[in-house]
Amino acid sequence: MHSKLTFSKCSLAMIAAGAAIISSPSFALNIFVCEPEWEALLTSHAPNATIYSATTAKQDPHYVQARPSLIAKMRQADMAMCSGAELEVGWLPMLQARSSNRAVQDGAQSMIYASDFIGMLDTHDHVDRSMGDIHAAGNPHVQFAANQMISLSHVITERLQNIDPDNAPLYQENGTQFRTHWQQKMNEWSEKAAPLRGKQVVGYHETYRYLYDWLGMKQVADLEPKPGVSPTTSHLQSLTKLDANTFDVIVYSTHQNQRPANWLHEFTDKPIIQLPLTVSKGQSLDEMVDQVIDELLDVLVTPESEAP
Repeated sequence: MHSKLTFSKCSLAMIAAGAAIISSPSFALNIFVCEPEWEALLTSHAPNATIYSATTAKQDPHYVQARPSLIAKMRQADMAMCSGAELEVGWLPMLQARSSNRAVQDGAQSMIYASDFIGMLDTHDHVDRSMGDIHAAGNPHVQFAANQMISLSHVITERLQNIDPDNAPLYQENGTQFRTHWQQKMNEWSEKAAPLRGKQVVGYHETYRYLYDWLGMKQVADLEPKPGVSPTTSHLQSLTKLDANTFDVIVYSTHQNQRPANWLHEFTDKPIIQLPLTVSKGQSLDEMVDQVIDELLDVLVTPESEAP
C-alpha cells in the first residue's frame, strides 16, 4: 500500500512538472543592438526578449570603446542588430571577434545590419581620409528612413522566426501589428508634415539626411567643414556669407556641441532646432518621429501658414 501511494505521488509530481514546462513561456532571446533605435524596433517585434544597447541616446555611435562588458553582452547574444554601412566600424568588429559568438558574425542570419535593407543615400565609388568621415556604402543614419521601416519590419520578423521557430506565430502577429500601425502613422505624417516641404537647413553632419529626403527638405550647408571634422572658426565665418534667403533654420543633434549652431545663429538670426539622434529611454520609434516632426513644425511653420 505504501509502495502504491509513493508511486502515485511521484507520478503526479512528474505530470505537474511536465505541465509546468509546457505552459511556461519559451526561453527569451538575448539581443545585442548597437543603437537605441534598434532596441525600440525589436522591442515592438519581440517584447519578451532581453535587449541590450551598446550606446545611449546622447552618445555618438561612431565612437565607442570596445569594453569588456560589451564583449560579454555580445558573447551572450542570440541575435544582434546594428545600423551598418561602417557606422560602427571603429568598434563593432573587435566586439564580434572577441565574443567568439557565431550568432553575431557577419553573414549569420542572426546578425542584422539595417542599412542592408534600406535604399541607401549618398553612396560613393571611392573614398579616402581627405574627404572626412565619408562612408562608401552610403549615409549610415538610417534610423530616420521612416518610409522604409515597413520593409525592415518584414526582415526582422522573418529573422526572429528563423532564430526562434517555437515563437514564430507570435513574431508574425507582432510584426503585422507593427506594420499596420506604422502605415497608419505614415499616412498621418504625410499630411502633418506637408508644410515642411521645401524648407532648407544648415545642419551639423548629415545626421538627418533620410529625414529630409522623406519630408522633401534639403540641407544646403554644414557646420562641419568635412564630415566628422569639428567646425572651425574659418569655416563658420564662411557660412555667415550665405544669403539669408537660402536657408530657414540651423539644426543640430542632441549628441553634438551646441556652440557652432549658436555662433551661426548670432550672425544670421536664424532659429535653431536641437533634434534627437535616436529614441529616448522607453520611447517607441514612431514616438521619436512624432517628436522630430513636431519640433520642426513648431519652429518652421507659423500658425498663420498652417491656417487654410
